[in-house]
Amino acid sequence: MKLKNLTISPEASLRSIGWNWMLGEDTLPYITNEMVVVSETEAENYFDAANELYEMYIAAAQHVIDNERYSELGIPENLIELIEDSWENDANWHIYGRFDLSGGIDGKPIKLIEFNADTATCIPETAVVQWASLKANYLDESQQFNTLYETFVEKFRELHRLNPSFEKTLLISTIKDFPEDETNMQVLGEAAKEAGFEVAFDYIENVEFSATEGIFKQNSSNGSFIKYDFWFKLIPWEYIGWDEPELAQILTEISKNKKAVILNPAYTLLFQSKAILKVLWELYPNHPLLLETSSKSILGKTCVEKVLFGREGANVRIISPSGTTETSTDGEYFEQNTIFQEYTEFIKDNAGNSRTAFHYQAGIFFVGEACGLGYRRGGKILDNKAQFCGHLIE
Repeated sequence: MKLKNLTISPEASLRSIGWNWMLGEDTLPYITNEMVVVSETEAENYFDAANELYEMYIAAAQHVIDNERYSELGIPENLIELIEDSWENDANWHIYGRFDLSGGIDGKPIKLIEFNADTATCIPETAVVQWASLKANYLDESQQFNTLYETFVEKFRELHRLNPSFEKTLLISTIKDFPEDETNMQVLGEAAKEAGFEVAFDYIENVEFSATEGIFKQNSSNGSFIKYDFWFKLIPWEYIGWDEPELAQILTEISKNKKAVILNPAYTLLFQSKAILKVLWELYPNHPLLLETSSKSILGKTCVEKVLFGREGANVRIISPSGTTETSTDGEYFEQNTIFQEYTEFIKDNAGNSRTAFHYQAGIFFVGEACGLGYRRGGKILDNKAQFCGHLIE
């Protein structure tokens, strides 16, 4: 693979807008001074792969619903009704997700690793930082596969066209003390504003929910409550199902009573569960974009054991064909059920010295269509220490 060093680093622009969490002052810089060079054909192949995979995910989710395979996917029972309601509502759109893919460069085949469909991050890195780095270094913006922000804007416009009886008011909520989440939602909120929405932010603990009235935020100046017809939550659906069963029931009633549009819709939890990788393999065996996935270790092959709802590479184990653990990561998800996916090696930037090589995973944002490419790089298992690396089409 080929990397291009940037003469002007992203650091100054990141400091100027207050995104200090990206600087990695105590570790490696989170945003690299290098860009991955891809050809136009390689970029188009990523685009086509993500679009095809999304159609396959739709078919797999329909199969799960038709055959009531919720338990196999680890879906909390108290979310099933909301999942089915949101799935049947054609106006309740999935706003965005991010496909994680291996390969795609130097003739290496593209393979699906997983789909971050519910609470995907890397929005500011993909939509803003790598574009700004391109402009700062006097490179042409046509040299990136990156229309993420513009596609967000159009997605919100279309969302309101599909829900004309709702006011264009959007409340965005995160969990407190996660600055990365807040920065991701800042970009999403700006896109919604450009699409004509009135946008507000608040932590989920400050939001008021009523099964019969809808979703509200209190006005700090006069104590009154403001109703919002659209609510985007960067809070995992499975957390709501497991830890907040009363809220899960209220949100179900809000959706059924058409008191608000809840985003991302609950059906994205079907996409988020890594057990759907096994369903995809059943429906599309030996598909060139897929890796064999099973509920048991795959005999005779190196495979990766993943928990169903793990994040940031936590609780992942690479297992040799003989069944021994080659490497693993710890995490808070160890009590969850697991699936086993055939191992595929990520692209490396220094194949001659495996000890110092970075491993690269492509991330393709999907907002109605594939619309943005970026890379994360790190060790053999990409965890929360991974760096973000932009790209350049040459």
